[in-house]
Amino acid sequence: MDVQERIEAIFAAAGVTASMHAVDLDAVDLAADGPTGSGREVGVRADEQVVIASIFKILLVLEFARQVEAGQLDPTERVLVTAADRLGGWGLAGCVDDAEVSLRDLAYFAMSVSDNTAADLLLRRVGPDLLPILAVELGLTRTRVLGGPRDLVEVMLADVGARTEAEFARIFPTLPAERVRAMRVFDPARTTSSTAREITRLLTLIWRDEAGPPAACAMVRTWMARQLFWTRLAAGFPPGVRVSGKTGTLPGLHLEAGVAEYPDGGRYAIAVFARAEQLTPRRIDVDLAMGEAARTAVEALRGN
Repeated sequence: MDVQERIEAIFAAAGVTASMHAVDLDAVDLAADGPTGSGREVGVRADEQVVIASIFKILLVLEFARQVEAGQLDPTERVLVTAADRLGGWGLAGCVDDAEVSLRDLAYFAMSVSDNTAADLLLRRVGPDLLPILAVELGLTRTRVLGGPRDLVEVMLADVGARTEAEFARIFPTLPAERVRAMRVFDPARTTSSTAREITRLLTLIWRDEAGPPAACAMVRTWMARQLFWTRLAAGFPPGVRVSGKTGTLPGLHLEAGVAEYPDGGRYAIAVFARAEQLTPRRIDVDLAMGEAARTAVEALRGN
């Protein structure tokens, strides 16, 4: 089998359909005609429009870092996080008491544990209208950013007829699968979305210091390297390969974008968007299949 067939077999064994793209980011001419210029890529449905969920946070922290380097924001500026600010998920959402953190730490929490509360507060300070503009500037013509975490929560509540997150938690498990899949957050045309190819372009620009000032790109790379979740892309690579990434998760959707850096200097941008029929967000077999598919693609790029 060729590499695309091997990758398809990995996804089929896990019972998912997926789109993915992997590219040797140092062999790509982003200004050339065609998708990557050099042909040093592996793709499976790489141009399919897909929901990206929390992967949009890469754009968010990039815009924040660019504003810091431009002197428009002070990264040490303090933000008081109250009960009214908390959204579901990890990090600050679990705090019982008010917490005071810096803008820089909001960016860290948004990337390291995909903290929705931190991302929402950072987005307010950065300016939500700027992310679509940034996407256009970077040549991400099919990347749509429609609001932030709070907007996502409000849409989900409205789609199930819930007034609060607690009410949503009671209603959601009782919904039939077809009702869930009809929600706007699962429709790329009605929520934040992109393609696997465009997300690897974004990562390539960041890793090559072409997405903004080098110091801003370095900030984003540092935060992505500190992501705590390792069961997806990182799980597929051997010790010694550094994997920096950002996950995205919704019921039935297992997503991650990242860069694998080898000791010999090889660097590979990867985006994998897997969709399972089962709506549970916790399926280690799907996560591990994503890592295996990523490694398979990168090994093909390396000629292994």
